[in-house]
Formats: sequence, structure tokens, C-alpha cells
Amino acid sequence: MSGHHHDMGKAVASENEAAGFFASILSGFLLGFGLDAWVGMSPLFTVIGIVAGSVIGFWRMWQVANRDA
Repeated sequence: MSGHHHDMGKAVASENEAAGFFASILSGFLLGFGLDAWVGMSPLFTVIGIVAGSVIGFWRMWQVANRDA
């Protein structure tokens, strides 16, 4: 594979990982928000969802960084 194609592949992989990171946070937010709406305990589950999504997102990024190292 030429250098240009290899660099492009790495860029696409990085974009996918970044999208996964933000998807983790967004998913946590949406699940928490939905649970808050269902139970009526705003903003407890929204905050828990954002924190949990962030932790999962950072954990996934850490795994990717260690895999590529």
C-alpha cells in the first residue's frame, strides 16, 4: 500500500474512533434523559448517563491507542 493510501486509511480510522467516542457520550445522555423522563428524576440519570458514556468513550479510545502503539 502506498504511503498516501496508508495515511488516508489511518485518517478514516481516526474519524471512526472519534465518532464512536461522541456516540458513547450521546448514547449515555439519551439513555439517561429518557430514564429521567420516564421516572421523573431530572437530571440524575442524565448526569449519570453522560458520565458513564464519557468513561466508556475514553476507555475505548485508550484501547485504540494501546492497540496502535
